[in-house]
Amino acid sequence: MSESLVECTYYVESTTTLHAVADELAGEQTSGTFIKIPGETSQLTEKFGGRVLEVSDLGLVPPSLPSRFHVERARAGIVRIGYPAANLGGDLTALLTVIAGNLFELASLSACKVIGLRLPAEFTAAHPGPAYGIDGTRQAIGVTTGPIIGTIVKPNIGLDAEGFRQRVRDLMLADIDFIKDDEVNADPAHLPFAERVRIVAEETDRAAQKTGRRIPYAFNISGPAQDLERKHTLVRDNGGQCVMLPVFHQGISSLEYLRHLGGLQIHAHRAGFPAVSRSGTLGISFGAWQQLLQLAGADHIHVSGLMSKFSEEDDEVAANIRTIHAGVEGLEHRSIPVLSSGQTVLSARATYDAVGSTDVMVLAGGGIIAHPDGAAAGVRSMRQAWQAALDGDDLGKRATSLADSGDTALNAAIAKFGGHK
Repeated sequence: MSESLVECTYYVESTTTLHAVADELAGEQTSGTFIKIPGETSQLTEKFGGRVLEVSDLGLVPPSLPSRFHVERARAGIVRIGYPAANLGGDLTALLTVIAGNLFELASLSACKVIGLRLPAEFTAAHPGPAYGIDGTRQAIGVTTGPIIGTIVKPNIGLDAEGFRQRVRDLMLADIDFIKDDEVNADPAHLPFAERVRIVAEETDRAAQKTGRRIPYAFNISGPAQDLERKHTLVRDNGGQCVMLPVFHQGISSLEYLRHLGGLQIHAHRAGFPAVSRSGTLGISFGAWQQLLQLAGADHIHVSGLMSKFSEEDDEVAANIRTIHAGVEGLEHRSIPVLSSGQTVLSARATYDAVGSTDVMVLAGGGIIAHPDGAAAGVRSMRQAWQAALDGDDLGKRATSLADSGDTALNAAIAKFGGHK
């Protein structure tokens, strides 16, 4: 790879020819437009224009998306374009605009999806990456081995101050490693952000006196950009350790800003991202997107979950985890993948078998809070399920063995959640 080029790989469908649409794409996203204009010299194009690096023909297919060019068959292919890094100035928002901007609207494309991204060292060097990542998060939480077991305050929204306090208190005393806001709970009138911060600070202190642990709570910091610093400061000044940002909606620059403020772990939620990733023919792949999140400073990145309630198949989620674990070349730390979306004791073995690593954060909302014997039993059963997976033991046999010893938490969890998978 040229050290001066951002290389982006696309799946495309062309209503003209692959080479023609590749040239159009490279020009549209850099120095060109639909017609040659004065000042567009060969020297300027050579220095600042996009370059077609590779074109692979995949044959004729029915067009995936509508276009003003009505064709019965489109030419599918893989196109790799090189964009001069000098055009971007190290700016992640500019990078997104180039690799994933107007090109989605080109009439000559009946499909266009970013499926690969390679960044030159000079671009990654402009970004600090995660401040904590896997190792720093483990150190801050005090979990050196095994998965980090966490949960989400449920019900997602609607709890009043006392209901919220009781839920947080129960979870803080349940041997949990991590707690977070749900993404839909931002700053509602019935339980404002500042009141949540105050309650969590009080309950963290209270629990620490009993357990000796200060459990991190990720506060949903989303909202007007001008409030980000105020909310970040409020969390930090009240002894908080983590803030959460729905990055797809809030913007990559907001994530960068939180990294700039420093001092807190940053939990990057993926709410909304499947709008541009779920289709195989339009948008941005998770593999490309997570690189930008790591560059911007996300310590934790949501990947959906194996055996989850969402649409991604298990092999896709496993690939999401592996691509985060691979890190971004040039960054000191790697983000930790976050599993959520209907995680229960039944997910542990599938996850470990698929990725072979416990460098994950497992967030089980209902999978812990809905345990028939309470949150503490829910947390214990999740740890037991993961230990069985690590030991290569059958989950049911492990549950029976534990029950014979007087601990029925895992048995109860299997009975509770077995009908929901």
